[in-house]
Amino acid sequence: MEIAGRVVVVTGGANGIGRALCECFHQAGARAVVVADLDGAGAEAVAAEISGRAFRCDVSREAELRQLIEETERDIGAIDLFCSNAGIAPGFDPIAENVAAAPDSEWERGFAVNVMAHVRAARILVPLMRARGGGYFLQTISAAGLLSQVGSAIYSTSKHAAVGFAESLAIAHRAHGIRVSILCPQGVDTPMLRALPAGPQRDDGVLSTEEVAAAALAGIEAERFLILPHPQVAEYMRRKAENYDRWIGGMAKLQKALRDAAAPA
Repeated sequence: MEIAGRVVVVTGGANGIGRALCECFHQAGARAVVVADLDGAGAEAVAAEISGRAFRCDVSREAELRQLIEETERDIGAIDLFCSNAGIAPGFDPIAENVAAAPDSEWERGFAVNVMAHVRAARILVPLMRARGGGYFLQTISAAGLLSQVGSAIYSTSKHAAVGFAESLAIAHRAHGIRVSILCPQGVDTPMLRALPAGPQRDDGVLSTEEVAAAALAGIEAERFLILPHPQVAEYMRRKAENYDRWIGGMAKLQKALRDAAAPA
């Protein structure tokens, strides 16, 4: 898909990767970029810089997603590319005495944003895209959805689920002209990453948000399902598939190192 002349919506667009995506799509010639975020003032600031449109939107609420989509289609035009970029990383605990210990409310919050926001956007948009012969979804997930995230079972599990849904979406609707890409970066220079303790999963080739957005644009233009800004992730995936038990053992060693580092002296 070429971005020039397209109508694009980006959730989580006020900061981080989302902001970089908005700027990148604007520079690539999008006809309109809609910046959606829970931080309404932040969305307004980004939209003002790129002559876009801002929406305050809580992606965990289907009614607000529906309003975002319906108002964009009514006031701006048919959405060509919908970027489900908003995400959260709840429940990070490097000590992990019990990875299932977080209350249901934290699991539900993680899934509401990291999984169900993708599902609900597709629920609303797929019929519209099918009626006009196609469309595109970009879903920002994470390398954690392909590998794992030591220290946060909620993040890792929800991101795996997001990959599973994206695969289903791509398979079921390819014949309808709908294309799907998943953006799965590893370390990106954002506040979310800086909140993690130092270690391999934080320091293994940190990219800027602009570099990740450029990789996303190239992937969309090539209509690739899997977009890996960090090429080493493909090698890690290969090793995981080649010997799952060895990979689990290596990740357990990483968990121990993080636990030891976090333990009080």
